[in-house]
Parts: sequence; C-alpha cells; structure tokens
Amino acid sequence: MSGDRLLVFTPLRVEEACLPRSMRRRARVIRTGMGRDRARIAAARGLAVDDALGVAVAGLCAATSPDVRTGEVLLGSELRRPGAEPVAAAGSRVLAAALRRRGLRPRTATIASVDAVAGPSERRFLAAQGVHGVDMESAWLADAADGRPLVVLRVAVEEAGQELVDPRTAVAGARALRELRRAAPVLEEWRAALRHRRILLAAPRSFCAGVDRAIEIVELALAQRGAPVYVRKQIVHNEHVVADLERRGAVFVDELDEIPRGATTVFSAHGVSPAVRSEALARRLDVIDATCPLVSKVHAEARRFAEGGNTVLLIGHDGHEEIEGTRGEAPEATVLVQDVRDAERVQVPDPARVTYLTQTTLAVDETDEIVDTLRQRFPALRGPGSDDICYATTNRQAAVREVARRSDVVIVVGSRTSSNSLRLVEVAEREHTPAYLVDDETDVDLSWLARAATVGVSAGASAPESVVSGLIDAVAALGGADVEEQTTTTESLRFRLPKEVRT
Repeated sequence: MSGDRLLVFTPLRVEEACLPRSMRRRARVIRTGMGRDRARIAAARGLAVDDALGVAVAGLCAATSPDVRTGEVLLGSELRRPGAEPVAAAGSRVLAAALRRRGLRPRTATIASVDAVAGPSERRFLAAQGVHGVDMESAWLADAADGRPLVVLRVAVEEAGQELVDPRTAVAGARALRELRRAAPVLEEWRAALRHRRILLAAPRSFCAGVDRAIEIVELALAQRGAPVYVRKQIVHNEHVVADLERRGAVFVDELDEIPRGATTVFSAHGVSPAVRSEALARRLDVIDATCPLVSKVHAEARRFAEGGNTVLLIGHDGHEEIEGTRGEAPEATVLVQDVRDAERVQVPDPARVTYLTQTTLAVDETDEIVDTLRQRFPALRGPGSDDICYATTNRQAAVREVARRSDVVIVVGSRTSSNSLRLVEVAEREHTPAYLVDDETDVDLSWLARAATVGVSAGASAPESVVSGLIDAVAALGGADVEEQTTTTESLRFRLPKEVRT
C-alpha cells in the first residue's frame, strides 16, 4: 500500500455525486454501471490501481429483510453471490460509530449480489437465508480488494415488498440518496485509520471463573428444565451474554414479582440480599443461586462483622447489584463509602469498632487510597482476612496496566453496566494512555485509531472472548496487524456448580 488514496466504486452517476467533493479529489472513483458483468470489468480495472490504501463500495440497494426501511444504511460485513463462497468485509463494522455520530442508524448486514433485478419473491427467498439487502455489484467488486482493506456501504432504496416500478420508488430514491450523502464522509475517516498495526492483547482477559459458572448454570437449567428459565437482573453485566441467553429461552426480570409462582429462577452472579431470598421463598420459586463464591464470601464477612458489633464501611458504587446485596446482609450496621471524599467525611458510632469491606470489582489503586484514608481517621480499622477485590479483577487490571504502557490507545471490551470493565479503562488512563470501553467493534471510533501504531486490547470479566476476536478482526481489517499476547499470569480456578444443576 504505497499511496494514501482510496479506490471507491459507485454504480451510477447519482451515487457518485453523493461522495464529498474532497473525497472525489483525493480518491480514485470508478463508476461501474449496474450488473454483474460491468462490476467484473470495474473490479479488473481496480486491481490495476496499485496506490490505493483500501477499497470502498458505496451506493444504493434493495432491502430483503422486512425490518429494513428506506434510507437505512447497511454495512456489508458478509457479501454473497451465486456459486461462490461468501466474502467477509470485516472492516465495514467499524464504520458504525462514525455513522451514529451523524445521526444515522446503521445496520451490520449480509448483502447478496445477484445477476438481475430482484423482485419481491426473490427478496423473500434471500431474507430467509439471512440476507438483509441485495444489489447487483458489491460481491464482484470485492475482488478488486485483493488483500486490501474493504468496506461496503449501501443505503436501502426499496423496502422488501416493493417492485422497482412502484410509484413510491422515486420518493424513496430521493430519501436514500440524501442518506447516502450524509453517510459517505465516513469513508474519509476510514481512510485516515488505514495502516498496519501491532495489537497487544492483555492476558488474562474476558470471562472469569465466577462468570463462567453463572452462565453455565443458566445453560444447564435451560437444558435440564426447559424454557423459560427466569433470571433476576442480568446474569452478568454484558449485553452479548444476555442476548444470547434470551435467544435460548432465558427471561430476565428486574424484580421477583414478574416471575410466575413456582417457576425456575436464577439469582445473578452479583448476589442478592436476604430480603430477596425471603421473597423468593414466599413465592415458592425454584431457586438456583449463581452468586459468585467470592461475592458470597463478602456477604459472610458482612454478617460476621455486624454480629460482632462493628460498623461496616462498605467500599463500592451505590446502585450496583453487588453492593445492594451485601448491604442487605446488615443494613443497619453498614455505611457506603464510594470515594476518598466519603472516606474523609464518614462518621461511625464507635471508632474502636469499625471494619471495611469492598465490592469485588473495584480498581485496586483507587481502593487502596480509600482504605488508607479510612485508616488515618480510624486507627482501629480492621479489614477482611483476605482481599475482597477478586483475583480476576486484580489480574485483569495488572495485565491492562502492562499493555497500556506499551500502547498508543487501549480498547476494553465490556458493557457500560460492567463495573470491572469500567475500572480497566481507568487503570489504562492512569498510565496516561487514552482508553475506551466498547460493547463490540461497532462502537470503535475511527479517530481513536488514526494515529495509533500499537493498539492495546483487553476485556472485562463478563465479556465473551468471541467479541474480543471480532474486535481484533475489525482492527486487523484496517490494513493488517501483528497480534502479540501480553501475559502477566495464568488462571486455572474453577468453582463448583450448585447441587441443583449438577449431574
């Protein structure tokens, strides 16, 4: 890749006109015409362009999926054509965040290219095969990439049930072209992010033993007892995990009164208070407890300290489910301390009888600062026999710290509701490295990568490794990458399953 231009394919003149003028000056734009044969000829011309950083296809398409609307932007992550294996366009997914900033709602899509105009019946057939949109060029134009980064950006002009001659098509076409004009500038952002990189992969990362156990409990409950299986709150704080289990028959609820009496119910990995357990008993729910054993340890400590007449200073974040469960063990004896300011102000009835506990997913450095402040104020302060911050949280923070020191930017995979994932971002930032949290690669802002030669990657303890792999593939699709794993320790711990699901 010797140049810094893009090679951009557009089928028709009206689609080419939607490209920003600045892009048309800096890119090599090839107007292909419509159809398979013209696309093949254009792809051959594109192969001869040897100074292009990457290849983009931009234009309109017809919707095949009934839920795709006119004007919706489709990012082609998989391209299909008759008689050939699908072509992956992993780089398309990283355009999503830039499009959302422009007020658009892009969809990562499978796009099929066909030999002739597809009518409603053919589109219904394609939709049944998992295809979202259909055109007559993209899959053949992809041949021009020949190892170069590739993105496909199409805007739906016809909904699935419309004929091309439908009188609504003219109005829909104007809207689709307007949306294509709004979307096209992201291709310039994409070009700026194209380069070969090094990816430093923090290890350990992703699922910990407690998360593995909690997910397995729900899976076994579904397999052994059948759907539905009700889960109080998110089993773990990750949108991908929750969505996968929902597809398999899990039903997530906020409160127990949403669950039918006697139904199979799983308590999440974050634990619950005694009041919740009592309510479950009163409703005769068939309870399977997926509380992480390390969280159960903190609950036991809270009870023991409170029974000994101590005030329990509970370090953590208000509203987090783990804090709610722990505080519920001894609500009258527990005081929440969220930060150093709270530690400087908190009052206790007897300074000689004060103990502290912590949420298991906190940042180690920040927690140490809070505990030090409490010790200065309460010299008799006692803590748990062993750290409450779990081994997985500590290990992932140590790993991301090492990666951050060698990276230009750090990307952490995890949901916004995940405390331990948020702490990983904070740990990286304390190493003076920009760091960002993403649910998956579609949240990546291309501007983060524009000047980054080395990208650090980690994942919270509730984030699936499959999502990490998707992120790595998407970053590598921006021009290639050398992946190096930075291992600080190896984890082998497993927790025993509860008797209700053991076979």
